Amino acid sequence: MEREVHQLVEMGATVAQARAALKQHKDVMEAAERIFDGSFDHIVDDDGDVEMAPVQRPPPKPRMITPADDDDEDDGPDEGDEDGDDDEYIDYDDYDDFEENVAASNNAAVDPYAGIFFSKDRREEVIEVEEEPDMVLLSGLNEKVPLMTQGQWMKGCPEGGEQSFLFGLYQQLSEGECRCPHGCGATIQRQKSDFYALFPTFPEYIHHLESIAPRTCTRCSKTFCFACGDSSNLSNEKLPGSLEVDYALFHCPTLQGAILGMGLAMLEKSFLDDALDSAAPKSGDRSSRKRRKVEGPTPPPMMLPEMHDDDDDDDDGYFPIVVQGKKPKLGTGYAGDAREDMSGQLEALNAQRAKDQKLSEMLSNIRIFIPSVNRDNGVHFDSDFLPSPVTLAHLRRRFNFVSSQLLRNDSLTDMSDRSVLYFELLEWLETISRHESLATMMAMPIMVVTSVKTVAAKKAAKGQHRIRERTIIYEGSAGPRELLEAIVIQAQAALKGLEGMKTAEPETAEMSEEQKRMTADDKGKSKDDGAVVSEENKKLLDFCQRIVNTAKAIDRSLVDTKGKTFVDRLHAELPKIPATSGAHADAAPVDAGETEESAMEAYVKWANRVRFEYCDLTVPVAENVPEKEQDQTPNYKFYFNNEARMLANSDIPKRSLAIAKELAVLTTNLPVAWNSSVFLRVDETRVDVIKALITGPEGTPYYNGCFLFDVFLGPNYNQSPPSVKYMTTNGGKFRFNPNLYADGKVCLSLLGTWSGPGWIAGKSTLLQVLISIQSMILCDEPYLNEPGWANSGGTPKSLAYSANVRRMVVKTAMLGNLKAPPDPWADVIRTHFRLKAKSIITQLDKWLADDDGHSTIGDGAYNQKSNASSSSNGFAEDVAELKGLLNKLQAGEELSEPPK
Repeated sequence: MEREVHQLVEMGATVAQARAALKQHKDVMEAAERIFDGSFDHIVDDDGDVEMAPVQRPPPKPRMITPADDDDEDDGPDEGDEDGDDDEYIDYDDYDDFEENVAASNNAAVDPYAGIFFSKDRREEVIEVEEEPDMVLLSGLNEKVPLMTQGQWMKGCPEGGEQSFLFGLYQQLSEGECRCPHGCGATIQRQKSDFYALFPTFPEYIHHLESIAPRTCTRCSKTFCFACGDSSNLSNEKLPGSLEVDYALFHCPTLQGAILGMGLAMLEKSFLDDALDSAAPKSGDRSSRKRRKVEGPTPPPMMLPEMHDDDDDDDDGYFPIVVQGKKPKLGTGYAGDAREDMSGQLEALNAQRAKDQKLSEMLSNIRIFIPSVNRDNGVHFDSDFLPSPVTLAHLRRRFNFVSSQLLRNDSLTDMSDRSVLYFELLEWLETISRHESLATMMAMPIMVVTSVKTVAAKKAAKGQHRIRERTIIYEGSAGPRELLEAIVIQAQAALKGLEGMKTAEPETAEMSEEQKRMTADDKGKSKDDGAVVSEENKKLLDFCQRIVNTAKAIDRSLVDTKGKTFVDRLHAELPKIPATSGAHADAAPVDAGETEESAMEAYVKWANRVRFEYCDLTVPVAENVPEKEQDQTPNYKFYFNNEARMLANSDIPKRSLAIAKELAVLTTNLPVAWNSSVFLRVDETRVDVIKALITGPEGTPYYNGCFLFDVFLGPNYNQSPPSVKYMTTNGGKFRFNPNLYADGKVCLSLLGTWSGPGWIAGKSTLLQVLISIQSMILCDEPYLNEPGWANSGGTPKSLAYSANVRRMVVKTAMLGNLKAPPDPWADVIRTHFRLKAKSIITQLDKWLADDDGHSTIGDGAYNQKSNASSSSNGFAEDVAELKGLLNKLQAGEELSEPPK
């Protein structure tokens, strides 16, 4: 019994609690479960003191149990710990207590999950270990395979309770004795190779378990489960599916936890080998490894890399680190050289499809073992209704890692091309959401690695493997349902772009022999009529509908298993794209707060919410015009109105597909930041009619100005670029940049109006155009954009040009837009200036102090000859008027509405 007591103490129980639990529950895992659900909290130590109560300190941070913990490790509380997140965190899995309380209260309105910690603002620090795995040769294999180490088994788990369950199961199945349950006294010693051998494929691992899990006692010749030691009858009947499996492997939660843990570890390794192969440093190349930086919210890979003998290699690529801070610009906006080398593209595509097929098959095979009370064949097992706690731990760590990487994909086109993998991923999410014990993880934040620090490596004794410890800091990030919602938004946008798609009617009349011959003769000679493209449209349409339907199915399951209040609170935190810009009409104004930091946070949150919206861009029909005389084709408040009207009711499949893909990207990828943002408004019935607003970037003479553009996706989009017209011209009087003419012409190589890399059909996007305008035209020294002036940086002419631009920006892009905001930008423009009012006032003071006093020249000051004079150039008056409007906005006063 002392051995079991020691195990429970290592898990975090007191000695008194361990002894009391083992008296009632002989099994260590069952005793641990009862301890950690609070059943023995009333048990005190022999001295009468309750464990961890004497001093008001935060409890020790959960520490990963290592396979070689030294006796001199400090087991007491961490006095240097400054935060108490553990005290505030309520585990999602403890929902049973909430449900019992609600049932007893007879109050149907009570939310049993009101105390659940949904916030992503969590931070956990744990110590994890690396050790070199043992290699064994198993029967039926021609080469040795590694055994999963305890460090691998537990890696990536920052939750203290889950660490305990993982540790207990690993110990039980790697070295514990299994007694014959029939009372004959026989015992069989378990070995690590029984359950923890990393076979080359998951089916091989399953076939191995089928051969060892049902054990026949050598003494009494009766059968029992080698995993849990239970004497229940183990059937060899096969469960139908992609991988036929003996019923015996569904016998107990113990087997379930081991199979899912090993299967997901194999899946994770395969995913990392495929996804990170090109980015991974070469083995043994320390210099390349030290230079490698992995950006993005990447959870930690759980599989071990090749071990090295160096003790000081802190920058190992083993743990990808999230790089915090300012988001880098998204490129130059150029699509690349028109003579782009396309060789190898088909091979790469085929290779990706093969990898996706392999991962999909693995997911399908492993999904069989997810607890489910809705199996297709109607068969159920005890482990379906009472899953192992280890199962949830593995799903939250290993499956969440793979799924989060796939769900963070911002390209709906790429996802559609890889639909075989994504369809299986959606099946997993639906299966998890349908089980009451697992469904809550759909809303739980995913804990991802944000920093890694190597602890001094433990010197291994002769003949033993070296162990290296690392301090890992985990932070909360978006959960599975939240990540899925970002894809749902893209799918809904694509569906809107495909609304006008007309599917070809099937031929019903029998073709004559002559018609058949004509069809055969014309094969390969006719022009592209869009039929093939329609098939591609249909593929994207089906994929998008599946995504939307999966989200709805998950929400229905969550309502059934967790309740409507749970789902309503979950939905309140999901990203949203309003159906129309009027959705914010009744919303309370965004509060900027008292500090610039609070204003920045409020601005970015607001901008993310409103950056992309659908709205009505049609010109209202005059009330006194009889219905019979009204034009059935609407007019638009739009520079390209005539072009849009000409394409009314047209059906161009290739164009529809391109627009659908474009909208999917734009909904979630428009850049927004305090320093500069891009906003779009798309007509709710004509998604090819688009208006854009770009705020001038910081450090440029355009900073905080609002620059408006009309965009039309023409009949040949995206075989040819969109049509773009610049609208902020002060009535055609101001030329703000060598690339922005007073008549609205936009000079950009992507649009074919400027020299340089041009538009590439099927590859270039509207997003590239918008970012190119933002970063290349609205630049810090616009004088240099003129050919022949590129080497004149910092010259008096360049400085005078920028000063002239600042005066035009204040008069038109700031003051003019604020006094009379064009439709549909009134709310965006006024909120932009209100949230940034303090910052803009400071900016205006600096601009006024730096002004050279010259008169404003509308053509961009090309022929500036006059010097500063005693007469005012009107800049100070414009600044004063703008400040007055900004002060009114800060005070909450309404600005006068412009005449309609």
